[in-house]
Amino acid sequence: MKKIHELVHKFNNPNLGILFIRIALGVVFISEGWTKISHIEYVAGFFGVIGIPVFLAYFVSYFEFVAGILLICGVFVRYVGIILSAIMLVAIAKVHFVHGFNVQNGGYEYVYVLLLSAMSLVTFGSGPYSVKKFLNK
Repeated sequence: MKKIHELVHKFNNPNLGILFIRIALGVVFISEGWTKISHIEYVAGFFGVIGIPVFLAYFVSYFEFVAGILLICGVFVRYVGIILSAIMLVAIAKVHFVHGFNVQNGGYEYVYVLLLSAMSLVTFGSGPYSVKKFLNK
């Protein structure tokens, strides 16, 4: 057990953990944003049906795509996290909450994880492994 404990502590690197969260969230939002951009007419129509102004479909679609790139690069991470958190809160409230928690039933489980991940980046920032830190040198 002691050897396992020693091994685990060799991997202690919170800054690398922040990078992993940024990359995971970035890849997801690039994918989600690109899917929305590719089907923007459908997305705009859906936004209209659920009572969200149609122009926000364009904002959300393009913002998610660009936000993913920014997260991976580690630029404007806190600001991106705030806006993504707001988008995820609206998605939970307007779309997923009525279906319960389970993602298989259209629930908010997946969006909830994205929300909390984005919120964690608001608190952590980009960390030292980022283009921002590289440019600041």
